[in-house]
Amino acid sequence: MNQRRSSDTPLVYSSQLGRICPACGKPVKGCVCRKKPAAPAGDGIVRVRRESKGRGGKTVTVITGLSLDEEKLKTLAGDLKRRCGTGGTIKDGVIEIQGDHRELLVEQLKSHGHTVKLAGG
Repeated sequence: MNQRRSSDTPLVYSSQLGRICPACGKPVKGCVCRKKPAAPAGDGIVRVRRESKGRGGKTVTVITGLSLDEEKLKTLAGDLKRRCGTGGTIKDGVIEIQGDHRELLVEQLKSHGHTVKLAGG
């Protein structure tokens, strides 16, 4: 039984199945696309590196290797962004901070009790 309709509008409710996930077309209770992936398991070392490729020449400091759940990761990212006085985001368990703030971020992460390494050049 195909849950998708032939039109461009996705099916969002069925009297037989109830609410339907518009992304995967399965009932919301059995939806697989909304389940959060597990936090990536690292080697216990947080790596801080600078990237500028594919970002229109803008420099971004990338923090990887944090084995925190989503809420703690958001809290830590917010603290780090405030400390640097800049913006940033979280993508797939990786924190990206706008600008080159490697030294400041290494100090902050060490004060939070993480083992930190500078990665890259």
